Amino acid sequence: MKIVIAPDSFKEGLSAAGVASALARGLRQALPAAEIRECPLGDGGEGTLDAVLAATGGEVREARVTGPLGEPVTARWGWLAGQRTAFVEMASASGLELVPKARRDVRVATSRGAGELLHAALDAGAERLVLAIGGSATNDGGAGLLQALGVRLLDQQGQALAPGGAALANLARLDVSQLHPRLAEVEVVIAADVDNPLCGPQGASHIFGPQKGASPDQVLQLDGALAHFATVTAATLGRDVREQPGAGAAGGVGFAALAFLRATFRPGIEVAAELVGLEHALMGADLALTGEGRLDGQTLRGKTPAGVLRLARRHGVPVVAVAGSLGEGYDALYEQGLAAAFSLVPGPLSLEEALAQAEVLLERTARDIGRLWRTAKG
Repeated sequence: MKIVIAPDSFKEGLSAAGVASALARGLRQALPAAEIRECPLGDGGEGTLDAVLAATGGEVREARVTGPLGEPVTARWGWLAGQRTAFVEMASASGLELVPKARRDVRVATSRGAGELLHAALDAGAERLVLAIGGSATNDGGAGLLQALGVRLLDQQGQALAPGGAALANLARLDVSQLHPRLAEVEVVIAADVDNPLCGPQGASHIFGPQKGASPDQVLQLDGALAHFATVTAATLGRDVREQPGAGAAGGVGFAALAFLRATFRPGIEVAAELVGLEHALMGADLALTGEGRLDGQTLRGKTPAGVLRLARRHGVPVVAVAGSLGEGYDALYEQGLAAAFSLVPGPLSLEEALAQAEVLLERTARDIGRLWRTAKG
């Protein structure tokens, strides 16, 4: 019997590798003879880099870069030497978790650090750049990222714009003459778990701005600034990508990558699954286990369990999902072929208690799934 374990991380609890390991321990208690393959995953947000490196044996590299509020941070990126691929996780350099709640100001937060990581990867000789853009603190349309790669954003007086999305309202001219020359030679892939446009009711500012601390008035201010940025960009480059799916990802970093870097936009789970070889692992498998912190209606919009389910269905492998909690709409996954879903929480527990006991709860749930599977198979 072959079982593939392919979960996402449980935010603030366990990494994807930690979740996979706990599930594997539980399964072995019930199915000691089973061949178990651990394939930790991510969907483009925090933890995706760790999942990819754990599965591929890639090299961790570090760089001192500009943090979301302009202060230096030490960020990590991955080097997959055999593929000449750099894997950059935006959250490591420009993530929301790097900014204490009391200091969050999405109007001035910059994506420059993510661009500095890309610059380091280009200088290291990368032929393919994979940028995972979930978990950002920014709403600057990728302006900071572009500045780190050589683009100049200038006001009416020819002065460089201040950091952040609000400053884009003052943009008068773009100078792309100093854009990093190697970008013309490399493939750029954006990995994300959302497909929002840049502007409007479903755009970056309205949908994600409040999560990053923006007030209703600031949301309108930022949305207008991004629309102006898109207009100046279209006049400069001769194409307008603001409505393309994913342009609003990471506060508009998706827009910058699509417009200036000619990037290909792909669901983060597909990219991660490809890099870790999930489809190959599923070949000949009898069962797959996946999971994330919360399974709900949003899971179908590009989250890890949905991606695992799609690949597993292609190979006729039944999938069971394990989650910290089961939210509204999770049962829509049954219509996509999910065999069963289980919540870890055995009774009344606070979030803090559940996180502290995550490993034990995962192991116990996987053991029970294994026992049920063994009984069903006779």
